[in-house]
Order: sequence, then structure tokens, then C-alpha cells
Amino acid sequence: MRGHRAVMVVAGAAAAVWCGAPQAVTAAPAASAVAQAGTWGMAISVPGLQALSQGGRAELNSVSCGSAGNCVAVGRYSDGSLRDQAFLAGERNGRWRRAMEVPGSEILNAGGSANVSSVSCATAGNCAVGGTYQDSARNWQGFVVSKTDGTWGQAIEVPGLGTLNKGGNARIYSVSCATAGNCAAVGRYDDGSGRFQAFAVSQTNGTWGNAIKIPGSGILNTGGFAEVYSVSCGAAGNCAAGGTYAGSPGFQPFVVSKTDGTWGRAIEVPGTGALNAGDASVFSVSCGAAGNCAAGGGYTDSAGRFQAFVVSQTNGTWGQAIEIPGTGALNAGGLARVTSVSCTAAGYCAAGGTYRDRAHHAQAFAVSKTNGTWGQAIKVPGSGILNAGGDASISSVSCATAGNCAAGGFYHDSAGHNQAFVVGQANGTWGRAIEVPGLATLNTAGNARVSSVSCPSAGNCAAGGTYQDSAGHLQAFVVNQT
Repeated sequence: MRGHRAVMVVAGAAAAVWCGAPQAVTAAPAASAVAQAGTWGMAISVPGLQALSQGGRAELNSVSCGSAGNCVAVGRYSDGSLRDQAFLAGERNGRWRRAMEVPGSEILNAGGSANVSSVSCATAGNCAVGGTYQDSARNWQGFVVSKTDGTWGQAIEVPGLGTLNKGGNARIYSVSCATAGNCAAVGRYDDGSGRFQAFAVSQTNGTWGNAIKIPGSGILNTGGFAEVYSVSCGAAGNCAAGGTYAGSPGFQPFVVSKTDGTWGRAIEVPGTGALNAGDASVFSVSCGAAGNCAAGGGYTDSAGRFQAFVVSQTNGTWGQAIEIPGTGALNAGGLARVTSVSCTAAGYCAAGGTYRDRAHHAQAFAVSKTNGTWGQAIKVPGSGILNAGGDASISSVSCATAGNCAAGGFYHDSAGHNQAFVVGQANGTWGRAIEVPGLATLNTAGNARVSSVSCPSAGNCAAGGTYQDSAGHLQAFVVNQT
């Protein structure tokens, strides 16, 4: 998706499935020829969040920027009664403001367990947020809340989802806004028979419609476990989404498209039948323009090794999935997947993820698509030196223009601590990964990662994630590139 419309996948859900249970152009935009790599500033703890998080646990899940210096970060915190609450924090003109509980969420969250999984800002001051809460009956429900012209509304239960979610186990995983007031959100629900089904809900001209079961997903989902992990909208009323379903055999990946306001039928990702001998899923989707998207994920090959794949949609038609070029050579340890994809225009994307090398160390990789062709995946430059402990991955990628992107993730240092990194791409070339500046001072207990990155323009990005302080408390941070 376009740089500021950040899409993230809930890590726990993706891991669960992974284990088998989580304007078109023909040449690169001229801006990429003059773009310069930005400079990352110092990470800061999300202002005001520690005062809210009396229970000592806060997590930042998603960041989205409507323009440079105007962003929103979302997640959850544990209050003094050890109840999980949903928070959001805004950045205005380059200054992060104090975090606050999501307006209206305290009324919904009678059961005391709320979380914001995704935010998307179409322009500065116009955003949508999606998440989950526990009602008074301890059932899990989905909520959405919108920001219009700089003002947050009240969180509401996703219209129509209560009727679908008879089993009381709903989740929203991803939100995407093409223009102000025109968004989509996706996730899963329990139909009452203990079967998880995939749903989507759309916002049109500022009003949220009723959630629907993804057309065609019921026929695919013979095993009763379907989830949509990612959605991206290339234009108002034109989106794509992807996830997984329990088929035969195992889990299979699917994609579904929305055209001129109407969701089509979900289909198994073309070509994965030949690739996937076990479990597979789409973890991330991004649309550079209406009908021109990319999706990435992972599958199990005939040798029982996990491999990374991408699939492209061109002018509304999904092509054949392919193993990411070059990952076969990198992934000697047989554990690879795409975790994030970002497309700026038709045929121009970047993706990132993880693989396992010959020493069975997890490493981070990046790969770019130029003029419709995926290049060779590379180990993220500089990450090998950082990743002395052998466990690294890209969590999020965001591209502002073709060839000008940023990514963030985590690595394991020589002391066995988890640290957070960022890396930039300028004019098609990836620079060297660096530890997030300033985070070492905050992350004294050594458990940090970048969860989300958003780039509204080349060299101007924001990233956010989680760290652990000296008291062993999980805290949330943000950092800006300018």
C-alpha cells in the first residue's frame, strides 16, 4: 500500500497459522531520482503512556502518517487494575502529543481487555482505527473509530459484526483508508459453531456499513478456520485483502478484491497449489493503485521447509504466486516468510521478512519489485553484524515513492537481548541497518522491536514499537526520520 497507509499483521495470529494451528505508471516516478535518505532521530517513550500504563505493560502495534510529521500510533496498555485498555497517540507538525485512551472504548470494554491492532491515515487529521475489546459477557468484539478533520469520534462496535459473531470471538487485524472517510477493515469472527470465518467492513463517505462474511470464503473454509490478516485500498472502493483458511490439505492462502465498492469472491492464491504441500498464508497485502496490488506470505514445500512467496495483481487480475527470487539460496535452514509488503505505484513494491541460514540463524531480508518484476532478495545490509545472536526479521516495510522506503524489525544481539533496527532505501538501494537511535538508553532490559513503519514522503517516516525498561515493564516508543 502507499507509504502512509500502514498495514500490519497481528504477530500472534500470524505465528499461530505459521505453525499450522499466525495512478498506474510504466516508469519510476521522477521523485525517486532525487530522493535522499532521511536521518533517524532519537527514539522517545510515547508521551503520557507510562502514566496510563500503571500495570506495567504497554505495546505499540501500528503507526500511520497522513503527511510528514502528522502521524498516529496505536496499541494497548495495562491500567492500575491490570485491565488492558486501547490507546492512541498523535503527532502534529512533528511533535508527539500525549497518549490517551481511545474515546468511547472504556464503555465498550466492560470485560477489561482491549487492543488497537491497526491505524490508517489517508491525510493529516483523517484516520481510521480498528481493534478488539471484551464485552460484559467476556466475549471478544471488534470496534472502529475515526478521526475527521483532526477530531476523534467515539469508538463503536463494528456494525453488523455482533450478528455474525455468535461465538463471541472476533478480531480486527488490519485497516486501510484510500481517502478521508473511505476505508476498509478486516478480521475474523466465530460463527457460533466454533468455526472462525473471515469478514470485511467498509466505510463510505465517513459512515461505516455492516460487516459481511467475505464472499466465497465459506466454500473455501471447509476446515472452519479462516482469518483475513491484511487489507489495502488503492482507491476509494477499490481494495484487496488476504489471509488463510483451513482447506484440504492444511491451511491455504487466499486473496479477495473489492471493485467499485463491491467485494468479489475470495480465491485460493493462484499457483500456491503447486507450491504448498502443507500450510500457507498471506500475511501482507498492498495496493499501489486500484487493481494493482501485491501480496506476500509463506508456504510449506514438499520437503517440509517453509518458503516465502509473493503474488501480484495487475489490472484487476491476480497472477501466479512465485517463490521470492533469491530466497532459495538464502533460506538454507528452511524457514522463510514475507511479513510486510508496500507498493507505491503499479509494478513498484518492496517486501521484507525473515529466513533461516545454513547455521539455522534467522536473518532479515528485503526485496524490491521494479516495473512489474521482482528482483533478488538480499540479506538486509548491516543486519548480520547487529544480529550476533541469530534471530532477526523485518516486521514492517513502507514505501513513499518507488525505490524510496524504510523498514524496521528486530535482532538478537551478542548478549542475547532483543534490539530494534531501522533501515532505509534510497533511489532503489538499501542502506545499512542501524539500531534505533536512543533506544539503548530506554531498553535497559533488552527486549525491543519495531512493530510498524510509515513513510508519507521519501526520507520522512515514523516508526514505533516496544521496549522493556529496567523495572521489567514493557513500554512503547516512537521515532521519526526527517
